[in-house]
Amino acid sequence: MFRTSLRSSLTILRPSAPSALAASRLVAARRFLSDDARAQIQKAVTSSPMVLFMKGTAERPECGFSRAVVQILGLHGVTTEKLRTYNVLEDQELRNGIKEFSEWPTIPQLYVNGEFIGGCDILLGMHQSGELEDLLVKNDIIPKEQSSDAPSS
Repeated sequence: MFRTSLRSSLTILRPSAPSALAASRLVAARRFLSDDARAQIQKAVTSSPMVLFMKGTAERPECGFSRAVVQILGLHGVTTEKLRTYNVLEDQELRNGIKEFSEWPTIPQLYVNGEFIGGCDILLGMHQSGELEDLLVKNDIIPKEQSSDAPSS
């Protein structure tokens, strides 16, 4: 009886094809980031083994999500020599441009060796599963022996 009533109350929603107007807005949105700005962000992303676009600085995060990412990286022993941070609150063009560049709507955003990893939620999940430690070791951000000495939770 319960299954029948549950099944009958569900409706299946199928995504419709994007309208021409929605498609043109998407194309227009991608044009906001100039080729020069895109090149500057690409250069920043590859400027260090690990790059974090955040609100505030590593020493003074100005957002709880940015603070959480800095703390997670600190737990793994990421040093300032391997991490470069950019405060998006200091540059509105960077704040908007990085979202378009990565096609990710939120900040903070982490890149490892030029590859976009994700934001706070992704990093937290990777930290909890052990994937973040593996990624950091694989990309020579932290030494392998350091990762094996870390206390297990």
